[in-house]
Amino acid sequence: MSKGTPSMGRRQKTTHIRCRRCGRNAYHKQKKVCASCGYGETSKIRKYNWSKKTHRPKA
Repeated sequence: MSKGTPSMGRRQKTTHIRCRRCGRNAYHKQKKVCASCGYGETSKIRKYNWSKKTHRPKA
């Protein structure tokens, strides 16, 4: 099978469903882990410094 338009028609399965903790569509059904908040893996919220926006002082 080629990797272009014909293979796009075979994409029907949903990998992620809505997370009950953060509400985002990032809960992996097979892994049972949320890619956004880390629900199912840890009780702490998943957060990284590289994903935070910088805080700018008000002008």
